[in-house]
Amino acid sequence: MEQHIHLITPKELKEKLSKGENLEIIDVREHEEVAQGMIPGAKHIPMNEIPSRLEELDVEKEHIFICRSGRRSENVCHYLHDQGYKVVNMVGGMLEWEGNTELPK
Repeated sequence: MEQHIHLITPKELKEKLSKGENLEIIDVREHEEVAQGMIPGAKHIPMNEIPSRLEELDVEKEHIFICRSGRRSENVCHYLHDQGYKVVNMVGGMLEWEGNTELPK
């Protein structure tokens, strides 16, 4: 059975950030992709590293996942949802992000 994954649009995420909401944003793109810029405050965990870095994610908090187009982050959301995490996928990914970006630290 296909479970329902919560979605957020880039515009909705930008509004939440502009209000100063404290969000857990995880960018699952590859290193060379985030080198082009990522959403300020996002944490970079490449998709293939998610299973080995679960301890970095608080199971009590909701996490918003981002990739280039929304497809990889959707896959990550399904995986983590099955592990009991609260997940939200940003539809459209960074291709549709119109807010500020920063270079990874």
